[in-house]
Amino acid sequence: MSTDDREIEVYRDPAYMPGDKVISKKNIKNDGTMAGKEIGETVVRKGDVGYVRDIGVFLQQFYIYAVDFVDRASIVGMRERELTPEGPLQRRRDDPDALQSHIVTRHAQEAAE
Repeated sequence: MSTDDREIEVYRDPAYMPGDKVISKKNIKNDGTMAGKEIGETVVRKGDVGYVRDIGVFLQQFYIYAVDFVDRASIVGMRERELTPEGPLQRRRDDPDALQSHIVTRHAQEAAE
């Protein structure tokens, strides 16, 4: 595990929200989780543009952004460090319903108490 993996991302708001336009910072290869693609096949190239569709959580520590790369006709799970924004981001953090219902952050937990 690298040093940047020590941060527990889910203790803060996600960097991106559904609808945000993002650019891949690196080439991404299939790790075996994409049906119809060979393991090791490049599924996203550095510079590809996509749109965040959904946000999930991995290992109760990291946000995984489901990014729709329209030109490639594929949806790929990406980490924050693998993406960079293109243009202004959708900022809806003041709306408590903006996050997907399956994501629970400290802020949401504190508000419920």
